[in-house]
Amino acid sequence: MKPLDAKISNPRMGGPSFPARHRLFRLAWTCVWVLLGRWTPVPLFAWRRFLLRCFGARIDPTARIYPGVEVWYPPNLAMAAHACLGRDVTCYNMDRIELGARATVSQGAHLCTGTHDVDDADFQLVTRPIAVCANAWIAAEAFVGPGVIVGEGAVLGARAVTFRHLDPWTIYAGNPARELRRRLEQDRPALPVRPGL
Repeated sequence: MKPLDAKISNPRMGGPSFPARHRLFRLAWTCVWVLLGRWTPVPLFAWRRFLLRCFGARIDPTARIYPGVEVWYPPNLAMAAHACLGRDVTCYNMDRIELGARATVSQGAHLCTGTHDVDDADFQLVTRPIAVCANAWIAAEAFVGPGVIVGEGAVLGARAVTFRHLDPWTIYAGNPARELRRRLEQDRPALPVRPGL
């Protein structure tokens, strides 16, 4: 769902960025997740997948969501086979976040699909999707900004920040993230990746 026109809703003066129906859905989701999901013991992956699916997320049966994960809007989350969201990951998914097969987002990382048009007097909310492709790794406490594609097998180092696409099979670190080197050939898994994510 697209954000409301800031000229009409005036969020800088306390107006909403999304319609009432959307906000009520998120309220219901937050209550369910806080009461029944976020705090649950580590082994209860199936239960957390179930809760997310009940609210519209597309989660492969082998994907892992650890305790403490925050998902802003479940219908905008898709996780392929063996994808992983580590403990305390924030999925601020005002737009789509897609994790490919065996993609890993480590503890405390932040995936943010929303920003504001700083040249707009009304500070219009702008959203862009994030894709973390197959076999990619977002390390602990890293930040991925709106519209970024993390290429297959790419690595974003701990506490790194990126607002740009990351090339496949390449390692990045720093703020802003800079290319360090290509991954070694032996780092690439021999397992086939299913079509799709």
